[in-house]
Amino acid sequence: MAIEPWNAVFLAGFAVYVAIRHVYEKRARGAEKVVNRFDRLEAGLLAVVAAGTLILPLIYLCTPWLAFADYRLPAAVPRCGAAVMIAALWLFHRSHADLGRNWAVTLQLRRDHELVRSGVYRRVRHPMYAAILLFGVAQGMLLANWLAGWSALATFALLYILRTPREERMLLDHFGEPYRDYMRASGRLLPRWRRGK
Repeated sequence: MAIEPWNAVFLAGFAVYVAIRHVYEKRARGAEKVVNRFDRLEAGLLAVVAAGTLILPLIYLCTPWLAFADYRLPAAVPRCGAAVMIAALWLFHRSHADLGRNWAVTLQLRRDHELVRSGVYRRVRHPMYAAILLFGVAQGMLLANWLAGWSALATFALLYILRTPREERMLLDHFGEPYRDYMRASGRLLPRWRRGK
């Protein structure tokens, strides 16, 4: 099956996304975990996200099976999608870089885990989640298929809604009042700006 130009842009962006994740996963490997809240819900959510982010797009790009969900995109939409993807990849990389060895793919805390409040974490508690949601929007703008295009956004939104309260509870349990102060000073996905200063 021929790959359309905007589909190739999506594949290139996805390759960069995977490369970023691989680099930082390798750097974080080997650190001792002191809290591990990986459970069946977490495993299920990660499987659903993998289906929406990887499996459905690959089925769309490599087979005619999802052709029933194809639609036409206005010419400007994929261009905007490419710009959104660039922004998402920058934020995804910056989020990993600012977290350093404090990052984990699941709900875990490592020995000597630090509360990062600098860089992109200064005013936003979950910029990596914001980056992944933006990537899902870009996917929808680049792949002209209702299922493959919007599956990443839908599946990651589900993970975000179910995981974030559990993650914040884990961080409150571990860091206590400093994390509560951080919550008051920052937004989950968008910056919280203080008035009068």
